[in-house]
Amino acid sequence: MSKTPYKLEGEMLLCCNCDVFCPCVVSLGKARPTFGYCQAWAAVNIENGFVGDMDLSGLKVALMLDIPGRMSEGNWKAALYVDEKADQAAVDAITDIFTGKLGGAPTVMGILVGEFIGVKQVPISFVQKDDGWKVDIPKIIDGEAGPIRSKDGTDPVVITNTQYWIGKDVAVYQSKKNKFRDFGRTWDFTGQSAEFVKLDWSNT
Repeated sequence: MSKTPYKLEGEMLLCCNCDVFCPCVVSLGKARPTFGYCQAWAAVNIENGFVGDMDLSGLKVALMLDIPGRMSEGNWKAALYVDEKADQAAVDAITDIFTGKLGGAPTVMGILVGEFIGVKQVPISFVQKDDGWKVDIPKIIDGEAGPIRSKDGTDPVVITNTQYWIGKDVAVYQSKKNKFRDFGRTWDFTGQSAEFVKLDWSNT
């Protein structure tokens, strides 16, 4: 049975508890996170996107990830936050994408997430600030991160041509704010690792 075609183009900012820089990216989750476990949130800005004939452009999405060991070993716990501007059909479609049901890059989520805690519709702000990005979900995520710069202080440090599931080119970021509070979790990893990745996901 064929899956409904989809495509997402945009940006993802991910902030976690690792020291800068997270060892999971280049190792593809085989290295142990800095403290032996991963606690992270991510936000996605869908610049252009669709599922079937449904337009998802302009919507925002966020994730909570709680991973007990090496990422490749699975048993992740995850939650999904979908833009309050999305109608129910869009929420369902986005949920299918980010739980791996429609294939493409997020297939990883379908394989490694052992417990999907749930989906919430919330207001999500994901905007550029100074030389980085700021994410806000009221009472849940207060996040801001910017790039680690090259030796001459101009260009961001970028790890290129990786096999990372989110995207092959990963900008090395550091969080200026990294706070999450929901589902019984209260995290503050301000100053820790972050990454910024351009998305180009599809199942075709």
